[in-house]
Amino acid sequence: MTRVDPQIEAAAAQRLTADEERITGQARRRATLSLRAAWREFWRHPSPPMITIALAVAVLGRVLVGAGSAWELLVPATLLALFPLIEWVVHVAVLHWKPRRVGPITIDSHLAQEHRAHHADPRDLPLVFIPWRALLWLLPAFAVAGFAVAGLATDGPVLAVGSSWAWTFLVSAYAIMLGYEWTHYLVHSDYKPRSRWYRSVWRNHRLHHYKNEHYWFAVVTAGTADRVLGTYPEPSSVASSPTVKALHVAGRD
Repeated sequence: MTRVDPQIEAAAAQRLTADEERITGQARRRATLSLRAAWREFWRHPSPPMITIALAVAVLGRVLVGAGSAWELLVPATLLALFPLIEWVVHVAVLHWKPRRVGPITIDSHLAQEHRAHHADPRDLPLVFIPWRALLWLLPAFAVAGFAVAGLATDGPVLAVGSSWAWTFLVSAYAIMLGYEWTHYLVHSDYKPRSRWYRSVWRNHRLHHYKNEHYWFAVVTAGTADRVLGTYPEPSSVASSPTVKALHVAGRD
């Protein structure tokens, strides 16, 4: 394994600290966290164990249905290819949903409410994770969708629980979800990124939370979809938003 020159690593750490102070406009409130400590903290929150249990069930189900086709590799490949776009759309359309009134009813979701709280205090770690109450329906919804699509594709039962393709989809979807949770948590923790890829992810998401909430919607894909969809400007060309920590405050957006 190639060792990183300590001087280069120290210089990168200094640049990272300077970036954080410039982006957030505040001094760090907590000491730098080791990756091991971050890993331990990650599992203290409800979301990672819940997704892991769902993933383990999906892996067991995939094993029990037996051998499938090599074409099933298209399932994780397609999900990974589409994930930057999926991530962007969910962040913009679901998490940044602006409450709307239809007569006496206000249309708003628990996910959007939690995300507004997350923007209000990006360092509140419990708010970083997918709400456990949302996972209670979201995880089963993935299963129902996967089995239903498999049933339609094979002209079989309504829910094709014996489909190896459906189980492969679930394994892929839950694994991607767990990877998302880990990366998002790590960005908001006090672990300082070392790899070039992670530094770009870290910087991108910090800009979204501390500079302007209308840009840099990618969380774990380093701005891939943002570049395509026009939400990846040069930071110096964008004004700091007065509502970056107060999404959809009446009269301000």
